[in-house]
Amino acid sequence: MSATPAISAATVLRLAVPALGVLAAEPLYVLVDTAVVGHLGALPLAGLALGGTMLAVVTSQLTFLSYGTTARSARLFGAGRRDDAVTEGGQATWLAIFVGLIVLGLGELFAHPIALALAGDPAVADAAATWLRIALLGAPAVLITLAGNGWMRGVQDTVRPLYYILAGNLLSAIACPLLVYPLGFGLVGSAMANVLAQYTAATLFLLALRRERAIVRPRWRIMTAQMALGRDLILRSLSFQICFLSAAAVAARSSTAALGAHQIVYQLWVFLSLILDSLAIAAQALIGAELGAERVARARVVAWQITRYSVALGVLLAALFAALAGVLPHAFTSDAAVLAEIPHAWWLFVVQQPVAGVVFALDGVLLGAGDTRFLRTTTLACALGGFLPLIWLSWAFGWGLTGIWIGLTLFLVTRMIAVVLRTRSGAWAVAGA
Repeated sequence: MSATPAISAATVLRLAVPALGVLAAEPLYVLVDTAVVGHLGALPLAGLALGGTMLAVVTSQLTFLSYGTTARSARLFGAGRRDDAVTEGGQATWLAIFVGLIVLGLGELFAHPIALALAGDPAVADAAATWLRIALLGAPAVLITLAGNGWMRGVQDTVRPLYYILAGNLLSAIACPLLVYPLGFGLVGSAMANVLAQYTAATLFLLALRRERAIVRPRWRIMTAQMALGRDLILRSLSFQICFLSAAAVAARSSTAALGAHQIVYQLWVFLSLILDSLAIAAQALIGAELGAERVARARVVAWQITRYSVALGVLLAALFAALAGVLPHAFTSDAAVLAEIPHAWWLFVVQQPVAGVVFALDGVLLGAGDTRFLRTTTLACALGGFLPLIWLSWAFGWGLTGIWIGLTLFLVTRMIAVVLRTRSGAWAVAGA
């Protein structure tokens, strides 16, 4: 009996490379934004750090609009039902609009009280809330973009989303320094540029649905099913965001310089995580399609094949950022106190990358299979049992950024053990559309 053939590397790259562009575009823009605002001083940088983290918490809680839609669309696409796969995207877009308007309203009401509770420092809270209230105007557009990415990945089209995201972010990257400096808006200009990017991309995704004739009235049965899958993904995301918000809050209570340093290293961590996630996106689309077509053995082969690619990429990234340790932080700030804090997090950030390669690849496999209950449970356990306690112990005992980043390393290692064991078990590989 012949061995099950692997998917060609060219097929993986065809999906992963454009997905890398999509995933990297947003954090790359945030890094540009951080560099622009960082030269305004420590207070605006701290405001961006806290406000940006709060916005990321809100939008990351709703990534089921992307990942859940990919899982559902990919199975339908693999079963030869492309029109139904696109319909999933249209209904996810309606859901994005409804939820986005709710997020906008609640965010405008509670931005300042939450910022003050997290920062402790009224000046940092004021800066963060000012940035966030403007950035939240783009919330519906952010969620439309998530839904658009979801259905397009599901039908294995990762090229058009790249064009759409790049159009928005390139326009915004040009506008950001102009708004911040010569036009004199300062930190507010950063938020204005963010909104410009989001609505540009969202408009392009809506036009794509129109061309597919998939903009039809809301179908509550489909949206209810999407929300049921989203429940587990929301709880999973919530565990991430409680930890990351706690990390920002502890860093803020250490010093303004510590919060600024955490912002720089954390945004680099997000950037590299999403680079690794490009292979996970390929895994989601391919695994969903293989299971939808009832090719279970092939799905298992693809799972480990993409994991090997991801580990190799993680090793490469670790080596690169180890070499850049003495140079890259200066691109983001000239503040001596912030630069002095960065090494406390930097080397832990570097050694995490090969571990993250395993975690992100197998997360993609299990998300593509729709194995969201397992991901929810294990992520909650690793967050509440490892990451979160170490963050607050860092505050209690004055461990600073070192303690925070040791917590993140433990979080990754425990998740790696969980997803490797689950993938080896084969329990996730359930066939059918």
